[in-house]
Amino acid sequence: MKSAVVQLPGLNRDRDMIAALTKISGQAPVTVWQTETELPDVDLIVIPGGFSYGDYLRCGAIAARMPVMQAIKAKADQGVKVLGVCNGFQILLEAGLLPGALMRNASLKFVCKEIKLEVVNAETDFSRAYEKGQILRCPVAHHDGNYFADAETLQLIEDNGQVVFRYADGTNPNGSINDIAGVINEKGNVLGLMPHPENLIEAAHGGNDGRALFASALDVIAAA
Repeated sequence: MKSAVVQLPGLNRDRDMIAALTKISGQAPVTVWQTETELPDVDLIVIPGGFSYGDYLRCGAIAARMPVMQAIKAKADQGVKVLGVCNGFQILLEAGLLPGALMRNASLKFVCKEIKLEVVNAETDFSRAYEKGQILRCPVAHHDGNYFADAETLQLIEDNGQVVFRYADGTNPNGSINDIAGVINEKGNVLGLMPHPENLIEAAHGGNDGRALFASALDVIAAA
């Protein structure tokens, strides 16, 4: 699997993501700077977590307007898989690649802890290595992860199976509507989620519940 990790000022989880992709795919991803207007021929593009541009204005709002995002939009339109984690999720929402918005945590505090996730849709290219209803452990670390969508949009994404992950067992850390932790676009090739699967892929992390997300995409790409 050929992958690319996007780098923007303030992102600080790029090394974690690079390490995870390298270990799981056996091939180090290329890194792409924010000013790039063209992307290499890859199977997966990842926008990692952090605090792009210091989270000024709104989280992800400035990053979403960088030249590289136009290139990512073009690749997504072509069917290339795109994954956004934490700040990457915020950027995908601000760029209009996913529906909804992320607001300040209901507690108004930064949250850094392990939560539980339910796999709601196990038929996507990012979740097929899991089972529907499976409960996963996964760490979160964010201040603005409270997912919201208007009633019409919420009904649409629920009916379309675009909610891929929910916070489970009362572990919702941010107040997200319907306990939504991760959503996918209608086409099924762009996924955003707040938890950090890249930080739970091996024994050294204390578990590997996040590994199957990357393995799912790898298997789909390999089969193609």
